[in-house]
Amino acid sequence: MLLTSLVAVTLLAHAASAATSFSPDKVLSTHASLLADSSASLAFSLYQRVAKEKDVENILISPVVVASALGLVALGGKASTASQVKSLLKAGKVKDEQFHAGLAELLSEVSDPVARNVTWKISSRLYCPSTVTFAEGFLKKSKKHYNCEHTKINFKDKKSAVNAINEWADKSTGGKLPEVTKDVEKTDGAMIINAMFFKPHWNEQFHHKMVDDRVFLVSRGFTVSVQMMHRTGLYDYYEDVENKLTVLSVPLAHKKSSVIFIMPLQAEPLGRLEKLLTRKQLDTWVAKMEEKAVALSLPKVSMEVSHNLQKHLGELGLTEAVNKSKADLSNISGKKNLYLANVFHASAVEWDTEGNPIDPTIYGLEKMKDPKLFYADHPFLFLVKDQKTKSILYMGRMVRPKGDKIRDEL
Repeated sequence: MLLTSLVAVTLLAHAASAATSFSPDKVLSTHASLLADSSASLAFSLYQRVAKEKDVENILISPVVVASALGLVALGGKASTASQVKSLLKAGKVKDEQFHAGLAELLSEVSDPVARNVTWKISSRLYCPSTVTFAEGFLKKSKKHYNCEHTKINFKDKKSAVNAINEWADKSTGGKLPEVTKDVEKTDGAMIINAMFFKPHWNEQFHHKMVDDRVFLVSRGFTVSVQMMHRTGLYDYYEDVENKLTVLSVPLAHKKSSVIFIMPLQAEPLGRLEKLLTRKQLDTWVAKMEEKAVALSLPKVSMEVSHNLQKHLGELGLTEAVNKSKADLSNISGKKNLYLANVFHASAVEWDTEGNPIDPTIYGLEKMKDPKLFYADHPFLFLVKDQKTKSILYMGRMVRPKGDKIRDEL
């Protein structure tokens, strides 16, 4: 009898352990899934507007973090000021509590450092003029759903205000993002700042010793010196001959997300590719990908980019919150005396060789004998796409990586 009981207990313990080890990922709620989808759709429209800005070279936008910032606007807004946010995120029929909980769930899911094996520090802060008194209910809810800090700032001393903003961003990203802005033009309203540091961990690492100095062609006659990292492996790959570009998907650790690179066959301004870039077109390219041997070379660099998205969000439909005479953000202070003056979206992204150990068995495969070449030595687009939620964690372009200018001539 004792032996039987011991066997039963052992089997139960084994079953419990197995259930823990192989339990499926938590299913995303309906509302979080809807918001993941809508944030991905918003990404393309927002990117296109940022890309048209003059003097913008590199671009870094996190659509899920933008959605979170919009959620904060909805939380602080009333009536049509709040409903416009929901409309922009195609969530007009979602109740407020489910809307905010869904956005919080989505961001928590995709930024989980353990499940995703990724370094992603996301800090958010709402700055308001020093005359504002924050409503207690808003403080609690914004902290609960968006982990948002709040502070009042005296913009009469603009230099000190800008320094304070940059110091906060630098500290919250561990020194990776030293500057959000050099100046703040509109100082009479609320300001949302997202400060982020993102460092992906590749599913298969690059060779640590195979890093060398190469040339990156920014434009015709303008090159910079960068470090390039190299490896050959099996990747999903597609060459669009008609549109003269290649598409490559490189999985990140745990294969829960991947970086999709879109690069023209020859060095050229990215405007032509950006006109092609829609969600439907991306899906078409991805559907045509096949696993191929690829000799891959990527810049081993970091990028720090900051965008003020206030104007672009207004153009996409957030017309009331950004309008001083129409905005109703009275949930923030209890008074209708605020509008959304700035939305600074600042990121530092670091690409390094780090990743899981390489599987050496692939090198004996027949398909590895004639690899395709993906040599990212000229401007390209990229997206970090999440497999589970189908959301886009980052969307951007690398036009001018950090590096010493080699020449600038006609």
